[in-house]
Amino acid sequence: MKNHINIPIFVPHHGCPHDCTFCNQQKIAGVTSSFSESEVRNQIERYLSSAQAVPHIEIAFFGGSFTGIPTQEQNDYLDVASEYIHRYGLDGIRMSTRPDMITTSIMDNLSQYPITTIELGVQSMIPEVLIASNRGHTTEDVVRASSLIRHYGIKLGHQMMLGLPQDTPERSLITADRIIAVDPDMVRIYPTLVIKDTHLATLYENGEYQPFDMPTTIDLCTKLTDRFEQTGIDVLRIGLQATDQIQPGKDLVAGPWHPAIGQLVEEKRWLDFVLQFIKDKKEPVTIVANQQLYQSLIGHKKAHMPIWSTHEPKVILQLNKTLPKNLIKINDEIVHR
Repeated sequence: MKNHINIPIFVPHHGCPHDCTFCNQQKIAGVTSSFSESEVRNQIERYLSSAQAVPHIEIAFFGGSFTGIPTQEQNDYLDVASEYIHRYGLDGIRMSTRPDMITTSIMDNLSQYPITTIELGVQSMIPEVLIASNRGHTTEDVVRASSLIRHYGIKLGHQMMLGLPQDTPERSLITADRIIAVDPDMVRIYPTLVIKDTHLATLYENGEYQPFDMPTTIDLCTKLTDRFEQTGIDVLRIGLQATDQIQPGKDLVAGPWHPAIGQLVEEKRWLDFVLQFIKDKKEPVTIVANQQLYQSLIGHKKAHMPIWSTHEPKVILQLNKTLPKNLIKINDEIVHR
């Protein structure tokens, strides 16, 4: 059973003055027009009708730069959301926006509503990458907006992308370190995909841009997730949510896409953790895991099995469905990651 859900209300590209190199928000979100008031109500009620047992529910304005739309339009959306929050005891409102669209006057207006979280589309903390991606904001905007959101007592989220034009794995790690220095409560990690009808697609077709490959992406996301979680920052999501269009053969032109990329990263994190733990072992190793972690150690489509089958000393993987979550036994020693 889910512990938390967001009721998504999309404002695709609405309020955003920039055409970022990578962006075709309508295709990414799978939505081509903003929600009307009646559609907002229908969306909320549809989700609520199947979520009675979910303890934590937020209404989330995603897809565009919410604080960039006209103030009255923002308030119209927020009034409807607030009505349902008060009526049903929901947890609050979250939204995504641009770092350069957070000001004191905007925050003064938002403070009238039950806003719980604001997520900033940071994307990169490398100036050259922001310029090459036509982001239209600076790293200083990120720091300023983050501080202002904190000042108003609202939880702070950062969204970062890796593999943008002029980005490298090393630069993505620097971005993570600079995000950590700002200390958001949570992050989302999005590997850059090449989507149809974007400037990035033109660059790719002209041979002027190459996305990160999948092994590089999985390795990098593993390192990023470790860094964030070690500093107490929650990783909410890795990769875009699959839609009818964001998949090979549709609007996805190129890039490291997988419908369960977050699971691939989690499998790599467990593999790396166990290999590090047993690296100095001289005798055969027996690893016992529950169903979920056993599958992670084997890997998607048994991708990790060649590692175990050739490992010295010998490794034996055993399944024990009764073991608790996030716990394994290595030669009878209980191990937590």
